[in-house]
Amino acid sequence: MAQLRIGLAQVDSTVGDLAGNADRISRWTAHAVEQGCHLVAFPEMVLTGYPPEDLVLRRSFVQASLDGLDALAARLAGEGAGDVAVVVGYCGRSEKPSPALGRPAGEPQNSAAVLHGGRVVSRYAKHHLPNYGVFDEFRYFVRGDRLPVVRVHGVDVAVVVCEDLWQEGGPVRVARTAQAGLVVCINGSPYERGKDDVRGPLAARRAVEAGAPLVYVNTVGGQDELVFDGDSLVVDAAGSLLARAPLWEEGLMVVDLDLAAARDDGRGAVDAGDGTTMVVERVVLSDAPLAPYAPVVPGVAAPLEDEAEVWGALVTAVRGYVEKNRFRSVVLGLSGGIDSALVATIACDALGPDRVHVVGMPSEWSSDHSVRDAEDLAERQGLHWSLVPIRTVVDAWLAAVPLTGLSVENLQARVRGTTLMALSNEHGHLVLTTGNKSEAATGFSTLYGDSAGGFAPIKDVPKSLVWALARWRNRVAAARGEAPPIPESSIEKPPSAELAPGQLDSDRLPPYDVLDPLLDAYVERDRGRSELVADGFDPRTVDRVVALVDAAEHKRRQSPPGPKITGRAFGRDRRLPITSRWREAAAPTAAEPEQARPEGH
Repeated sequence: MAQLRIGLAQVDSTVGDLAGNADRISRWTAHAVEQGCHLVAFPEMVLTGYPPEDLVLRRSFVQASLDGLDALAARLAGEGAGDVAVVVGYCGRSEKPSPALGRPAGEPQNSAAVLHGGRVVSRYAKHHLPNYGVFDEFRYFVRGDRLPVVRVHGVDVAVVVCEDLWQEGGPVRVARTAQAGLVVCINGSPYERGKDDVRGPLAARRAVEAGAPLVYVNTVGGQDELVFDGDSLVVDAAGSLLARAPLWEEGLMVVDLDLAAARDDGRGAVDAGDGTTMVVERVVLSDAPLAPYAPVVPGVAAPLEDEAEVWGALVTAVRGYVEKNRFRSVVLGLSGGIDSALVATIACDALGPDRVHVVGMPSEWSSDHSVRDAEDLAERQGLHWSLVPIRTVVDAWLAAVPLTGLSVENLQARVRGTTLMALSNEHGHLVLTTGNKSEAATGFSTLYGDSAGGFAPIKDVPKSLVWALARWRNRVAAARGEAPPIPESSIEKPPSAELAPGQLDSDRLPPYDVLDPLLDAYVERDRGRSELVADGFDPRTVDRVVALVDAAEHKRRQSPPGPKITGRAFGRDRRLPITSRWREAAAPTAAEPEQARPEGH
């Protein structure tokens, strides 16, 4: 057996900031050297940031990635890290045409490199390219057909990239044929609820398939609508978990492994077991095993309860979007209801109270207790609070443009949206919207009103989960001996937009304990009408809700980005045409236009 000390650098990179990302790689590599690591692995496309999307279609971007990789290799050696093997994700370029895909040479590739001694000693291109959910990698990349095996202190190391673990066959199978002693998998695996329960068993299966321990290092941080949770881990050749990093934290996880000494120098074409052939290549950095040393005992981070996991995702996403887009502060409308209360609390946890501005904008039908609840929350958390009554503005509009009914409700929401955007222009705030997934699904929002803004923190959070998160956050505060951040009355009151006398959400929507399971079945699981009825949902409720969801696609297309936390987020995951005559239920009659296309808050 041979020993290696491995560092898994679970870091947060920024798309397009190649210089800043290189600085981050340099800092964490220096830390790995201080910890005595022999090999340190960084996440997928860490040098360019992930996912770079259409940036990779620019030859200048790909060339900057290639030049940056060479410069990074020389820099690390100059900084005293030349003896460490450093695995880095970057955007590469194909060296030959891909007849199977009809792509010429020079096309972008999602690549990993091993840097050592001031040089790029090995390059690997991702073999399995995902093309589902949020991924469009067939649009961007050409797959690789080579598997370099790099010998480090007498251990043969194979490097693969993310999706290479999720599909059967391919480089993991080839690594077994090549008798690799260690598989290093670098990842940009986005978060969704329960995904950490999937990664562990997946890594275990692939380690058994490879016949070697597997280390899995993942990105952490927010990137537009995606949020990455880290959750880096190490499993042995039998699939047993040896180490696991915390969620939502940058850091270096160090683990010592006893590994099989190199025993094969075979090269050439190998059946990858997925209908393709891969070529095994060999690179030798050091043949001699290390002298035995006392190992570092790895740790396994405690799993988080569901609400804590989701909270970490939302806070990380808001912080990432604000910081990476260089906003100094955020502003949102604080109504005294549960949705805006939750968004304000997320923003406070992400940015600190001094960067969060909340505005009460009561209209004619706003209750006194709602204004008190909003001000109470702002005081509890130390947020910047201001009160801007909108009744006189609404009255001025109505004097100029006579409106009735739902149009008046929508006008109030649009005056609020305009007020927040004006404050954004004046002070440079990012406007946070406060709509949840249940509202987005059913179109229960006002275009250019409450849906107007720059980022939507709870866009993918169903209403039922909104309440659960608020109660959880208050419990956490109580356990710390702190005052609960959210007033109990904001949690317990019946939800209402307060845009008309005595208005309640239940006037226009089914109760949320009925609505959310139905939306989960229709949106998340693509159940059709007959299947929904067979599942036990009331047929009339099914017809009503399905019609609302189908009719609201035009609204969702105009909504701001927000973090994906479910398996089927609107926007990146669920893509349906706005103009479509396909209906799961009977089309609404001419007498029901507002029920089919609601414009309420």
